[in-house]
Amino acid sequence: METGIAVFKGKEIRKTIHNDEWWFSVSDVVEALTDSADPKQYIKRLRQRDKELSSYWGTICTPLAIQAPDGKIRGTNCANTEGIFRIIQSITSPKAEPFKRWLARVGYERVKEIENPELGTKRTRELYKAKGYSDDWIEKRMRGIAIRDELTDEWKKRDVRQEKGYSILTAEIAKATFGVTPTKHKKIKGLKRENLRDHMNDLELIFSMLGEAATTEITRVDDARGFKESKRSARKGGEVAGKARKDLEKKTRKKVVSSENYLLIPQKEHKRLKNKN
Repeated sequence: METGIAVFKGKEIRKTIHNDEWWFSVSDVVEALTDSADPKQYIKRLRQRDKELSSYWGTICTPLAIQAPDGKIRGTNCANTEGIFRIIQSITSPKAEPFKRWLARVGYERVKEIENPELGTKRTRELYKAKGYSDDWIEKRMRGIAIRDELTDEWKKRDVRQEKGYSILTAEIAKATFGVTPTKHKKIKGLKRENLRDHMNDLELIFSMLGEAATTEITRVDDARGFKESKRSARKGGEVAGKARKDLEKKTRKKVVSSENYLLIPQKEHKRLKNKN
């Protein structure tokens, strides 16, 4: 299952692919439109006011696996474009109309990306560029995405199909690679809901790629089948990257895991830190 985050006027909207279309986190949409500090309570009151909406809430909303703010994958109430439009009808907000236009555009982009996957890659590059990332960093990030996709495709072939299984295997690789779990890694960077890899510096991205590329190759050589065997191969792949990381840290006397938070550092500071490293 492909997941991601879209941005509407500075607000992050979690989204995931279900039945070949985008489904959006209802609570994220409500928060973006209302600035509510407690979207769940707002939704509860919304359903109490709009009895018609409440009567078929279970029809337009479906729990789907999406990454929660604490980094764990959880079932989250999501709705497709049509369902979100219906929910918006019950929300009084000056942001409603521009959000509808934004939502329609995001849905249309998904249809075009199914027809031509290269458009999705191009859009991702443009999004990183707009956020201020350097071209060099974007190249590494895009290469990392490609390596990640190759690994998850390999897991699918070997009967590791659930998103939760991918999350556990990824954590196994990351822990062996960096010596800390992804949750701990995010805490070091001061992250909560943000995507960890979008905040990695060059070395962190490179070692992530090494760990996952090694895991893909080892999984094939081991001919791992199912979750348990794939987990052993994941640990081996992470250990390959972990040994390389430790060797680099020994020679440079610097830790690879960094507290840098790329989305909060101005572009000039990015360059300064990159030159310093």
